[in-house]
Amino acid sequence: MDTSRKILHCDMNAFYASVEQAERPELRGRPLVVGGNEELRHGIVLTASYEAKRRGVKTAMALWQARQACPDAVIVPPRYELYRRYSNAARRIYYDYTDLVEPFGPDEAWLDLTGSIHLWGGDVRSVAASISNRIKHELGIMCSIGYSWNKIFAKFGSDHDKPDGYMEVLPDNACDLVWKAPVGDLLYVGPATEHKLNHFGIWTIGQLARADPAFVRRALGKPGLVVQAFAQGRDASPVRPLDLAITDTEREVKSVGNGITCPFDVEDARTARQVVWLMGESVSQRLRQLGLMARTVSATGRDFRTLACHSRQAQLDRPSNITTEICSLAASLLVSDWDFRY
Repeated sequence: MDTSRKILHCDMNAFYASVEQAERPELRGRPLVVGGNEELRHGIVLTASYEAKRRGVKTAMALWQARQACPDAVIVPPRYELYRRYSNAARRIYYDYTDLVEPFGPDEAWLDLTGSIHLWGGDVRSVAASISNRIKHELGIMCSIGYSWNKIFAKFGSDHDKPDGYMEVLPDNACDLVWKAPVGDLLYVGPATEHKLNHFGIWTIGQLARADPAFVRRALGKPGLVVQAFAQGRDASPVRPLDLAITDTEREVKSVGNGITCPFDVEDARTARQVVWLMGESVSQRLRQLGLMARTVSATGRDFRTLACHSRQAQLDRPSNITTEICSLAASLLVSDWDFRY
C-alpha cells in the first residue's frame, strides 16, 4: 500500500459549545450544553463543553438526562448560521496550506498535504502546529489534528488526542496506536457492526485487521472486507474537495455527501446496498449536526469494467435526516440503475 501520502484530519473540539464560549466569554469554564428546547423537554444534546462532559453529559443524550447528570449546566439553543461562519473561517485557514480540503461535517476536515508540504520544508508537524495555533488565536477554539498516510487513520489520530492534541499514525507505530483500540473506534464501524464483531470475539481493531477475510465476509457480508481493509490501513480514498469552487467558503451548505473507494469490485446488489448503508449513517449524522433535512437523495457509482459513472436521484416523501429513510432510498436508487448480471 502507498504510505507516502500526507493526510491531516482537523477536528474542532466540542465545536458548537466552543463557538458559544468564544462568542460569550461569561460562559467560558462553565458546563455548557447546546441543544433544543429544555422547557418543552424537547431535543437532545448536540454538543457539550468539556466541563459538561466531565460531569457525564454526552452527545445525543436527552436534555432532561443532561440536566440530571449536570444540574448547573447552561443549556442554549443552537445558532447554525454562527457555526457556519466559524466553519468557513476555519476552512479559509486550511486553504492557506493546500487546495485539497474535504469537509466532514461543519467541524471536521481532511487536508491532503502531499503535493504542497515541500512549501513548508516537508515538516508536517510544523504545519499541524501552525493550523492549530491559528484556529486557537483567530477563532478562539481548540482543534485536534491527526496525521497519517490515509484518511481513516488520520481521523483516528484526531479522535484520540483531545482536546487541542496532535497524533501521528505512521507505519512504524500504527499497530501500537490503532490496533489496540476498541473496534468501535474505527470510522464506519457503528454500534450495530461493533456489537456483531464483539459477538464473534473481535474486540479490537487489530483483531479485525488480522481476522480471516473469509470469516469477516461471513460475519458482515462483503462490506466487512471494507472495514477490515480500513483496519489494516488500506484506505486509498482521495481527499475530495467540496466542489470545483473550493475557495468559495461563504457558500451556503446545500448538500451533504460521502464517498468511498472499495478495496474490491462490488459485483452484486446486496453488497452495493450494504456499502451504501455503511456510508449513509455518517451522512445522516452530519445532517443532524447541521440541523438540516434532505429532500433529494442522490446515489452515484462507478462501473469497474468501463469506469463510467452512473448517478440517479429522487425526492423523499418528506424532508428527513433519519438514517433508515435516507439509506433505503439511496440504496434502491443505486441498485435500480445497475446491471449486476456480469
